[in-house]
Amino acid sequence: MANPEQLEYLQATTEDWNLYRHDHAIAHPNLMGADLSAAELSYADLNGADLSLADLRASDLTKANLANADLTQANLSGALLVSVVLTNANLSRADLSGADLSAALAMNATLISANLTGAVLNGTNLANADLTNAILIEADLRGADLTNTTLLQANLTGANLSGVDLSKADLTAAVGLNFDGW
Repeated sequence: MANPEQLEYLQATTEDWNLYRHDHAIAHPNLMGADLSAAELSYADLNGADLSLADLRASDLTKANLANADLTQANLSGALLVSVVLTNANLSRADLSGADLSAALAMNATLISANLTGAVLNGTNLANADLTNAILIEADLRGADLTNTTLLQANLTGANLSGVDLSKADLTAAVGLNFDGW
């Protein structure tokens, strides 16, 4: 489970957390299973953090650095992830329903079986990401970059795909694709 001292600093302020992490040279923060629901974490440096099974519902992670983070089975429903960095992050089986990931950088991210129902991904860069079996029902993907993205068996029913770049994307067995209005 989560390291209590690290969790205490993260729950204080983002500035305190970032200073603490830098001063203690913490390469991989252990925040596994932490309850951070509705937390103010904008600009937090969570690069490489273990946030698997964490509760981040309705948290504000605007412009946070979550590159290389493990968010497996994390609950991020309703979270603000605007302009967040998720490069190489693992969000397998994470709940991102209703989350706002506008302008996020999620290149090479793993979102296998992630729930993105009703999520906002306007202008999000998901190039080379793996969204195998992801649920993207009613997701807003306007202007997203899905270049070379794996969407194998993904559910895109009702998703807004206006202006989406699907160059070299693998849409094998994806359901709910609607090419009207492209």
